[in-house]
Amino acid sequence: MNIEETIQSAVAKAVETLYGTAIDPSLAQPQKTKKEFEGHYTVVVFPFLKISHKKPEDTAQEIGQWLVSNEPAIEKFNVIKGFLNLSVSQSYWISLLNNIATTPDYGTKKATEQSPLVMIEYSSPNTNKPLHLGHVRNNLLGWAVSQILEAAGNRVVKTNIVNDRGIHICKSMLAWQKWGNGETPETSGKKGDHLIGDYYVAFDKHYREEIKDLVAQGMDEETAKHEAPLIKEAHDMLVKWEQGDPEIRVLWQKMNNWVYEGFDETYKALGVSFDKIYYESDTYLVGKAKVEEGLAKGLFSRHEDGSVWADLRNEGLDEKLLLRSDGTSVYMTQDIGTAKLRFDDYPIDKMVYVVGNEQNYHFQVLSILLDKLGFKWGKDLVHFSYGMVELPNGKMKSREGTVVDADDLIEGMIATALKTSEEAGKFDDMTDEEKQDIARIVGLGALKYFLLKVDARKNMLFNPEESIDFNGNTGPFIQYTYARIRSVLRKAGDTMAAPLAATTAVNEKEQRLIQIISQFPATIQQAAQDFSPSTVANYCYNLVKEYNQFYHDYSILGEQDAEKRLLRLTLSREVGKVIKTGMGVLGIEVPERM
Repeated sequence: MNIEETIQSAVAKAVETLYGTAIDPSLAQPQKTKKEFEGHYTVVVFPFLKISHKKPEDTAQEIGQWLVSNEPAIEKFNVIKGFLNLSVSQSYWISLLNNIATTPDYGTKKATEQSPLVMIEYSSPNTNKPLHLGHVRNNLLGWAVSQILEAAGNRVVKTNIVNDRGIHICKSMLAWQKWGNGETPETSGKKGDHLIGDYYVAFDKHYREEIKDLVAQGMDEETAKHEAPLIKEAHDMLVKWEQGDPEIRVLWQKMNNWVYEGFDETYKALGVSFDKIYYESDTYLVGKAKVEEGLAKGLFSRHEDGSVWADLRNEGLDEKLLLRSDGTSVYMTQDIGTAKLRFDDYPIDKMVYVVGNEQNYHFQVLSILLDKLGFKWGKDLVHFSYGMVELPNGKMKSREGTVVDADDLIEGMIATALKTSEEAGKFDDMTDEEKQDIARIVGLGALKYFLLKVDARKNMLFNPEESIDFNGNTGPFIQYTYARIRSVLRKAGDTMAAPLAATTAVNEKEQRLIQIISQFPATIQQAAQDFSPSTVANYCYNLVKEYNQFYHDYSILGEQDAEKRLLRLTLSREVGKVIKTGMGVLGIEVPERM
């Protein structure tokens, strides 16, 4: 329990004891005391006056006296009108730090067999192109949310749904058939996902030329889009795929495998992984069967043209297509099928979909449909809706080949970190191998922190140069502080032994650091409740900022007083541990030296 929770609980107990009425502890929320007054925390007593039937000053006086007599954390108090200013005892700060120092895995909880099982879906790539900056944000958010929920004591299954079928996949396949000349990742020297992405762009280029030619011949553009020979061939290929054509299926499998090998390299570089991967080619037929089952139960209706629809007008929405007139499925059908397979595989208590905010309506509908079909978590599914990432020069378009490729981005971040660190003189006494490893840690840390520190719901502008800075609210600033702490502890021999003596004097800056460290478990729980990596990221930054002020103002290794030196080393060690855990749940490594 941190100091705020201790005070809150003690004030609630005081009110109940003094006035015979239990109150909600949230009414006793302490605030930091204003600088012009004496004390650490202030409790406003006005909410208790209806219970005490006394003046604000008298009520505050009585509660203050009770706290000093009954709560060891409170040393003294003073009253300014209806404001009760409380001073925390020196011994309490030391007791709190000793408890933190001796708590294994401080800030996190271990899951048990009874803990909720949460499944998190993220990534969801298409097998017609490599991962790009938007996918990077998705993967990092999904991984961080998974880690945070696990740290908060949940059982977590990390999952991915690969969109491996459909017209967009056939476009790449057809382009490779026409212009590939048997090219492979090995013969081209390209990663498989990049190679296939090139053919997706090539298809679009030739397709646009065909449309242009048809328009020049007098056809209107909309008709030309449907009549262009290439798009007709792609549709024919899709029909053959659906019919199980052996030649098309072999080509599809071969090209998808190239892509998967490429994806795996990118996932490994990003430091993300999955417990279970599902494929649309396996789920869409399950979805169709589930829709037919719903149709038989009267949940859905078939229109005259044979298409199947869900009428959601009673829920304030509209009608939603589930099966086309030719019997083919839509994305909603696939998601229903995937849900069925997942529910068969795992006894899920909660399902979280990490998908961009352009799909808000889709998941609103999916939630209602899954609930109608009997999935117990359907009604309460969570759509972790996040904003888009844009670059200083505008939006990205896959088919035009103007995306920021994930692999290029990772490579560029590492190169920038190497250059920045060398210019700052941070690599002077390191081997080339150490330099490369630290550049990787710093470059990826900069990328991840920059994308995670922003409220996920907001659109954001990503500026690589701004993210690699050893000052300010950046990953490298936090990493550098951790490395500084590790350096101090190495020089000290890291021989601190808890517990600290209860009589050890604690100055204001040291108290503030203990206070922030004590808030870490509650921060993890709040971040899990809100599905908010930015909560953890900004907590880490505030802790590091406070530590650097302390480091600047007070000597640690040079302190002659043995008790003070031990306190400051213990504080440094615990700050370092919290930084490592906090950044770790965000998927960010911290280096031992920089």
